[in-house]
Amino acid sequence: MDKTALEFEHIHLISKDPKAAAAWYVNMLDGEIVSESLVRNAPQIAVRFGKMSLLIRSKRKGEDPRDPGPLKHFADYISHDTWGTDHFGFRVYGDLDAFCSRLSEKGASFSVEPYDFVPGARIAYLEAPDGVSIELVQAKSSQ
Repeated sequence: MDKTALEFEHIHLISKDPKAAAAWYVNMLDGEIVSESLVRNAPQIAVRFGKMSLLIRSKRKGEDPRDPGPLKHFADYISHDTWGTDHFGFRVYGDLDAFCSRLSEKGASFSVEPYDFVPGARIAYLEAPDGVSIELVQAKSSQ
């Protein structure tokens, strides 16, 4: 059987304010805005991180998105009462605690502060615009 090679390409977010959300990803995580366009009558901004993009768009006519809300504490990570995307993650190369401190200095908030998740991996959960949770992962090999 032939296998199809896959490579992760993008995450698509719906935002109350795409310009403000894109600016947050640029300011906090050093993303790069690579395009702004109108897609199916909704403004959309692409923010690039290496080979991966976040596509951030506003709601379309007839849509009524609900606020998912970020993870508020570790217990939320263990037991959820909703379906769908829970969070997405970025691997951090270097010192996770120092990186999180720099983000805090920029005004970032964390729903879960850095801690040792399993032997060899340290994680934190960053609160992003529109109730998005971002897991920051530092594997022991990236120290």
